[in-house]
Amino acid sequence: MVKLRLKRCGRKQRAVYRIVAIDVRSRREGKDLRKVGFYDPMKNQTYLNVPLILYFLEKGAQPTGTVQNLLKKAEVFKELPSNQIKFN
Repeated sequence: MVKLRLKRCGRKQRAVYRIVAIDVRSRREGKDLRKVGFYDPMKNQTYLNVPLILYFLEKGAQPTGTVQNLLKKAEVFKELPSNQIKFN
């Protein structure tokens, strides 16, 4: 199963996160399938590759809670058909 989740990068006390599509069995800094976005909580900046995120969501990838909140803010779910949206 594939999940869309955050991968920590940056230095000590200055974390930034990549939003990645990754296998659920991989660890947080493990090998990801694809990088689909970027999130900086200090500057509150988000970059999302929306077509790639929609591709993974259509294939059945599940976003984690934090990634789901970021995608809702960016209104990504409005671009999916309503029957495609399933959350745990």
